[in-house]
Amino acid sequence: MAKKTAFLFAFILMAGQSIANDISLGMYYFGGWSSTFGLGAPTPWRRIQEYPEREPLLGWYDDSRLETVGRQLEWMADYNIGFVVFSWYWSNRMPKPETAVRSYLNAPARARIPYALLWANHDKAPTSIEEWDEMVEYWLARHLSNPEYLKIDGKPAVFIFSADGFRDQAKVMGIEPAKMLERARDAAKAKGLNGLYFVLCVAATDYWIEKFVPSAGLDAITGYNYHFGRAGPHNTQTPPSHSFAELDRGYRMQWAWILSKSKIPYFIPMTSGWDMRPWGGSKDPLHDNSMSVPDEFEIHLRTGYDAITRNPVKTKSIGMLCCWNEYGEGSIIEPSKRYGFEYLRRIHNVFSREKNDIVHFK
Repeated sequence: MAKKTAFLFAFILMAGQSIANDISLGMYYFGGWSSTFGLGAPTPWRRIQEYPEREPLLGWYDDSRLETVGRQLEWMADYNIGFVVFSWYWSNRMPKPETAVRSYLNAPARARIPYALLWANHDKAPTSIEEWDEMVEYWLARHLSNPEYLKIDGKPAVFIFSADGFRDQAKVMGIEPAKMLERARDAAKAKGLNGLYFVLCVAATDYWIEKFVPSAGLDAITGYNYHFGRAGPHNTQTPPSHSFAELDRGYRMQWAWILSKSKIPYFIPMTSGWDMRPWGGSKDPLHDNSMSVPDEFEIHLRTGYDAITRNPVKTKSIGMLCCWNEYGEGSIIEPSKRYGFEYLRRIHNVFSREKNDIVHFK
């Protein structure tokens, strides 16, 4: 009995191991799975239900329910996800419903995993400096001062989805991007914070990495998802991937070029794949053949692990995973009816201290 108890205790410790080499993994979370978000009635899952193999193990859930997000947070923490980044939208001078974030803030499991916001700046808003100030003030009042909020270098981290949108929004406001961000940092300092840490999603082009980023006042760069390979000028762009193997090569191409050129930290983005058929399909239909299977995903993760561990200063030992629940885009890590916990297991296999051991637990 004593030996059995010791074995079980060691097993539990292994399940909660810290990340190898202090690597911290961020998980993007699409917070649109409630009827209030606006994906359609009577359920936001209507178009996803045409692809039953994508059904989550939690069923066609409502992310406004505390029990749903609480269970998801427990799974993330159990499999060594370091923090979760919720998609966040601003339109008509107010945020879209924050159902998943609100559930997070009421879930006891939030103590196990910090959160951050990904400003999904698809809309043209904000269109004025005054509205920018309003949005930043909302962040400060509702999120950035929360004890659970992610800090990097002692500063609350805000991720920005679209580089094009960020540049164009600053232009419409008549302000330089660096001054726009500095304005937000000053507002944060006035609230007693150490400033803000801004992370922009960009691609591997000479314009973004060598021209725009150095003068934009950013703290770090990363990606949400890549669709092809790039390395400098636009004429080096490969065609959109037609398989996950091609998508993986495109990611490696972008990682290598950005790591060699960027003057600020680069958080290595990794993906479970792409298949946008539920949302109407990609312009190139063959691009929707880019979802992974677990073995391919693990190979991709191992190359990401190598990129991070070989560049601990440039990457700050941070990796970003896309995505927990982008069901309409085919980027899915959350346990599903098709693969169960296999994608989370592969993350654990690669990034835990026992990364060469196959470990199965729930």
